[in-house]
Amino acid sequence: MAAMAAPGVTMGGGGWFSALALGVTLLKCLLIPTYHSTDFEVHRNWLAITHSLPISQWYYEATSEWTLDYPPFFAWFEYALSHVAKHFDQEMLNVHNLNYASAKTLLFQRFSVIFTDALFVYAVHECCKCIDGKKAGKELTEKPKFILSVLLLWNFGLLIVDHIHFQYNGFLFGLMLLSIARLLQKRHMEGAFLFAVLLHFKHIYLYVAPAYGVYLLRSYCFTANKPEPTASSLFPTLPFQAGPLPCILGSKLLGFVQCFGQSAVCHCLLSVEKAGDASIFLILTTTGHYSLFPLLFTAPELPIKILLMLLFTIYSISSLKTLFRKEKPLFNWMETFYLLGLGPLEVFCEFVFPFTSWKLTYSFIPLFLTSVYCAVGITYAWFKLYVSVLTDPPVGKTKKQ
Repeated sequence: MAAMAAPGVTMGGGGWFSALALGVTLLKCLLIPTYHSTDFEVHRNWLAITHSLPISQWYYEATSEWTLDYPPFFAWFEYALSHVAKHFDQEMLNVHNLNYASAKTLLFQRFSVIFTDALFVYAVHECCKCIDGKKAGKELTEKPKFILSVLLLWNFGLLIVDHIHFQYNGFLFGLMLLSIARLLQKRHMEGAFLFAVLLHFKHIYLYVAPAYGVYLLRSYCFTANKPEPTASSLFPTLPFQAGPLPCILGSKLLGFVQCFGQSAVCHCLLSVEKAGDASIFLILTTTGHYSLFPLLFTAPELPIKILLMLLFTIYSISSLKTLFRKEKPLFNWMETFYLLGLGPLEVFCEFVFPFTSWKLTYSFIPLFLTSVYCAVGITYAWFKLYVSVLTDPPVGKTKKQ
């Protein structure tokens, strides 16, 4: 992965960011022919509903079992996409064409995800502006902004969930990260507005609202004698005391395996600031990414998911170890043993269990083992985060302050 990013190293200014964004976009294009889940049909049906029916029927249409159940902004998002979709294949917009998946429909749906990821790319760029560059090394690949860009743009979880399994998480994460970036930039009203917009796209983000509310009360409504916030000073000792990220992450991690992706993507911002947060990020993202493996259960995708996860994991660990090489090791012996255990687990689930007599009567065992093993790691990351939040000294706080 670092090798794929190499062309940007020789470029001046921010050319390396464009190279990273272009490289991952090309990879997404290569994933177009891969397996897609029932979510593909879900979104095709929503295109058809919003395009061919009056607004009053959008949330009542039930020809398909995949009824429209996202908030209004996402319905309008599908409506806008449908007016582009009609130029690819009009038949995909017929409500009665259940499970319709022509070649043109496939191309449109895949490219719609790739195109709307532009918001995610822009949000990553904005977040990188907020990163403290004091730890920057001489080499471009050792700079926190470069590492953060790779960890976000080339995120393994987003690649397989959006561009193989099929969803629009990149677009939604773009709104989330852009909201966080605006908070870090002290543009609180914009950050609050973007988060409100996000809630109207996908209601699952509602459980983050209390964290946003408390942070905005402290940093925007009650601002007497508060120091100027920086990217570093927004990582506090108490969840609701100074910054949005630990507050938001604490809320998100309560979802464990189901919502790990949101936590891991946001935790990227913390991972390049402190060694302790880098450790939590690596445990969370490695374990959480492996928990996504059952989503891709078809044989052709097996080498793809293994290779992509290995590349991302190796880069994540090596880059963050280099960034914090002057500090203590990122993992203790127990964490190292746990993460290495993912290898034997994968071998058993994918290459041993299918040839046992248990395959027919106990087919749930691989999924059960994967869920339990990953839940342990994600729960551990959750507790480690809260221990860090409650015990670590404030970052960037001077004696005078």
